[in-house]
Amino acid sequence: MSLLKAAREVRENAYAPYSKFKVGAAVRGASGVIYRGVNVENVAYPEGTCAEAGAIAAMIAAGETELIEVAVIADSPTPVPPCGGCRQKLAEFGRAETPVTLATTDGDRLETTIGDLLPGRFDMSHMDKA
Repeated sequence: MSLLKAAREVRENAYAPYSKFKVGAAVRGASGVIYRGVNVENVAYPEGTCAEAGAIAAMIAAGETELIEVAVIADSPTPVPPCGGCRQKLAEFGRAETPVTLATTDGDRLETTIGDLLPGRFDMSHMDKA
């Protein structure tokens, strides 16, 4: 199964009763297994969870700590990028060159990388003196 197809399918399970903006995400772990996530809203904003964070959490819960590919899809006019927090989360578990596909439900796509989404990322090397 393609990563984008996995993200598209899981998107339908998003819990978005307030915004009605459903997002699906899928990450491929280094093992090749696909992990999926959806946005989960909460009436007490901003207590919700992003789709990317959910996919990463599923990967970590399964015992993997490295992602090698990412796909995010939403029903939006243009491909929707991850929020700043999710960009940092993706950078924690992926490399700068890790491919990211951002897509709309209408078929528009933007191919990018984690490094392009988060240039100058904060990483473990910044903590070498700690």
